[in-house]
Amino acid sequence: VGFATRQVGNRTKPNLVVTVDEQGIVCLKSQSTFKTTEIKFKLNEPFEETTADDRKTRTVVTLENGKLVQKQSWDGKETNIEREIADGKLIAV
Repeated sequence: VGFATRQVGNRTKPNLVVTVDEQGIVCLKSQSTFKTTEIKFKLNEPFEETTADDRKTRTVVTLENGKLVQKQSWDGKETNIEREIADGKLIAV
């Protein structure tokens, strides 16, 4: 990701829309004036994801202690994103 793109992305505060359909497919849609991304998955099932910064990852999302935990693996690297609702606000770590 280029410097300018990273700077704009760091200043953006996207809205996250989470939906679950009748088959249990979860949709996470991140919407901002800069970029909109969407992933669809079933909990605990690995899937291929192209991230907002264009990485190709193997991802699995689980529900652990009330937190949505997203584990991404690519090129021998790994990262985790934890999301939870606290005091009516979405916290992502």
